[in-house]
Parts: sequence; structure tokens; C-alpha cells
Amino acid sequence: MTTDFELNGVSVSVHADVNTPLLWVLRDELNLTGTKYGCGKGLCGACTVHLDGQATRSCQLPLLAVGGRRVTTIEGLSGRDEPHPLQLAWIEHQVPQCGYCQSGQLMSAAALLERTSSPTDREIDEAMRGNLCRCGTYGRLRQAIRGAARGNR
Repeated sequence: MTTDFELNGVSVSVHADVNTPLLWVLRDELNLTGTKYGCGKGLCGACTVHLDGQATRSCQLPLLAVGGRRVTTIEGLSGRDEPHPLQLAWIEHQVPQCGYCQSGQLMSAAALLERTSSPTDREIDEAMRGNLCRCGTYGRLRQAIRGAARGNR
């Protein structure tokens, strides 16, 4: 079956089983490998994308659920010419270590800043609690989100 949706601002048509998780469609069918496989159960956040602007776990989201909707991956987070303010803040605060969870972390943080331009530490912690980082860079994540929020004002 063919499923049509908007991906990173471009209309796409995907011919795949509608029960296939979006994560595998992105990685295997569309060659967008920035979205990572972590746990496969929606618990770690490595596969986070935006679905109509909401942070969503793509490993648990069937292709059927994205028909006619807007999906943004880490590849579509920023414009082609300049990085997203969060990406700059990530560099400034030296957030990544191994880097595996970073695309999911960035997507969750971006969704937070879209709905709350000046989040409190509690709001940051709440928005980011479903994203696991085995390297333990949570303090730097919070600093980077705060920095990006200040830069957006």
C-alpha cells in the first residue's frame, strides 16, 4: 500500500506495509539514518521524530498513522544553510559524548521549545525524561536547552 505524508517539508509517497514502524521506513526505505534505533519499545527516545510538531517515538508508530501528516526528522530540524539554535547550543555546551542518543534528544528539546519558549528546569526535565543518555550528559543537556531558549528570545 502507498502512504503519502510530508517529510521534512517535502511530500513523499512510500510503498510499504502500513504496519511497518516509521523508524524502519525512514532508515530503510528513505535512507534517513539520523533517527536511531535504541530499544524498539519507545522507552529510550533515540528514535524521536516530530509528528505534526509533537515529539513522537518512531519505533512504535506504524506507517498507517502518518498518512496525510507532517513528519520532521533530525535531518529536517534546521535549514540547509544554518544549524538549529539547539544544535549550536549542543556544541557550545559540549553535550554529545558517544552521540548515539543525540538526534532523539535534539528532537525532544526542539518540540519543547516550540511549545514553551522559556522553559523552567522542571519543564525541561519533564520533556526530556523519556530520552536516555548512557553517557549521563543530562546537566549539559539542560544547560544547552536553557541557552538555546535564551537565544530564541
